[in-house]
Amino acid sequence: MSGRTRPPEWERDDSRPRAVLVGVDRGAGEWPVEESLAELERLAYTAGIDTAAMVTQRLDKANPRTFIGAGKAEEVAQLAGAHGAEIVIFDDDLTPRQQANIETILPDVRVFDRTALILEIFAMHAVSREGKLQVELAQLEYLLPRLRGMWGHLVRERLGGGRGARFGAGESQLETDRRLARKRIADLKRELRRVSAARATQRKSRAGSGVFRVALVGYTNAGKSSLLNALTGADALAYDMLFATLDSTTRRLALADGREITLTDTVGFINKLPHGLVEAFKSTLDEVREADLLLHVVDASHVQAEAQMAAVDVVLKEIEASAAPRVLVMNKVDRLAPDERARVVARHPDGVLLSAATGEGVEAFLERLAAEAARDSVTMTVLVPYTHGELVRLAHERTHLVSERHTPEGTALVMRVPSTMVPTFAEYAVDADAHEAGASR
Repeated sequence: MSGRTRPPEWERDDSRPRAVLVGVDRGAGEWPVEESLAELERLAYTAGIDTAAMVTQRLDKANPRTFIGAGKAEEVAQLAGAHGAEIVIFDDDLTPRQQANIETILPDVRVFDRTALILEIFAMHAVSREGKLQVELAQLEYLLPRLRGMWGHLVRERLGGGRGARFGAGESQLETDRRLARKRIADLKRELRRVSAARATQRKSRAGSGVFRVALVGYTNAGKSSLLNALTGADALAYDMLFATLDSTTRRLALADGREITLTDTVGFINKLPHGLVEAFKSTLDEVREADLLLHVVDASHVQAEAQMAAVDVVLKEIEASAAPRVLVMNKVDRLAPDERARVVARHPDGVLLSAATGEGVEAFLERLAAEAARDSVTMTVLVPYTHGELVRLAHERTHLVSERHTPEGTALVMRVPSTMVPTFAEYAVDADAHEAGASR
């Protein structure tokens, strides 16, 4: 397909910039290029950009110079001119060299790749200080290899002498820009370490309380925030848009048996999620890695639901959370026809079907959640020899620590242990009454 214009019924706002979207069809894969571009269009809309036209090219591998072929790049330039588009957005990541070459071919438009667009959206939606720091770090690490005098206004007063007199003003400015960027990156990482330490203290406090911790994960716009609101009466932001939520939100939920658990909503994932964002948001995503149970929320009505689930699995693996216990929550079932529901049930018999919007299936889901929490609640009292300090570290990281006491024989721990980890500590189990007696002395 060469140029596909948006249908005339597509509503546009003349005050919004317009873009041409560019995708590469590599044939095999779970994501047809048309579906991937449709998602890119939603991303662009979320960033305040209307789509004027779409262009695809069938390629086995990207052109190392211009990503798409040189002839196709000229076609994109003509299409942008014909539609008055100010922006061209590529559905994949461009190398700094590819971007520079494309900008030479398209001198009158701004060129974005998928990562740059997602970073722009994250910058728009970041609310907390931590979220803003994380996004700025990811943006700077993305821009650093692409710097070509972009920060000249920040260093203008330093030009015209010294190193600039020897190497030339432009080159001196570029070196200064890079130095400024690296310094800001170092400052951001240092600040994020401080924020991360405070978040870790909060997580440790929750872990030490013995409360069962549940994290909601899923593709962006799957309805995680809506589910959190439906279950807890929270007021987490829940809009029908991509990446409406960046900052994690934790709320307490009392189950029918009186047990209290915590539910944490986290940033949504997406296909081709930029690695730099995963790295920058790792302190936030620790909530996922350290949870006792993951609720994988899926938009069951989405045409690419299965592919979205696979994309979430990729990110969970990247943050080392793929082995965590998980419940599949098929959300938005109110949008499914009866035969579509039957297919979902057949494909995912262990999943829970519900609608956070209508409340359908929520009671059954809460029963499943209570069963999962009870299944994982095994109280153990152990005495770990000081020669096995790695087990104490493991207890801090993966169990709910109720109490900790140092004795001449070792570290005495009372903890609520996931059932799968009971064998790990079984050798060091001691009588709980004896432990209490020792603690009272």
